[in-house]
Amino acid sequence: MVITLSKEVSIVEIGEIGEGPIIITGLPDVGLVGLIAAFHLASKMRMEDVGFLESDLLPPVVALYDGVPKPPVRILKSGNLVAIVSETAIPAAAISKVSRAIVEWASKKKAKLIIAIGGIAVEERYKLEKPIVYAAASSREAVEDLKSRGMEILQRGYLVGPYALIMRLASLHGLVAIGLLAQSFFNYPDPEAAASVLESLSNLIGVKIDVTELREKGEEIRLAARDLMRRTEGELARMRKSQEYDIPPLHV
Repeated sequence: MVITLSKEVSIVEIGEIGEGPIIITGLPDVGLVGLIAAFHLASKMRMEDVGFLESDLLPPVVALYDGVPKPPVRILKSGNLVAIVSETAIPAAAISKVSRAIVEWASKKKAKLIIAIGGIAVEERYKLEKPIVYAAASSREAVEDLKSRGMEILQRGYLVGPYALIMRLASLHGLVAIGLLAQSFFNYPDPEAAASVLESLSNLIGVKIDVTELREKGEEIRLAARDLMRRTEGELARMRKSQEYDIPPLHV
């Protein structure tokens, strides 16, 4: 089934996706944290392909698995957990339309929750033994729930990129969206940060996720992801990702 969400973006469903899923987005961003975490989650949960995003705004790229091409932005599912992952850097000019399409599709599916996972770049990341995971949410009620779970709330600052738009647009659609962002390297794949994000995700959704492999095979993962990191870095620069370090001049 093809769900056309705009002139530029469609979502094609090739499997059954019921109402009320928990949707987790892992798109290329700082340190590829969200992408690494989402693919690890999909592997451990034995998720299956149930759809993909179709758009001429995306680069002309396919991912080959055993010689068979798969779309770069895929939708995977296990139970009521749905993961949206991208194996290509999403052009800065397409971020808004792709994020909007994801939220509109989530609204049609009456999603129980949207969780955007990613990284937040910090200076001297190499000095951190274990990255801190910060949380933000689309409503005060959701923030209070995160606090009750002992999560560190990102009190002030700028968010830039897909998870920023997803949280803002979700509130307009009456959906609850949460961002889980781990301290990470800016332009260096960070499996350790991805492991920290998944531990927080596990706390949030009540599903045990083994992250041992992310920590033990960190160097192997970094090497495999370096080309995508290089392409993603260019798109991050276009989004002026450094604005995340700033404090908003006004706070009301």
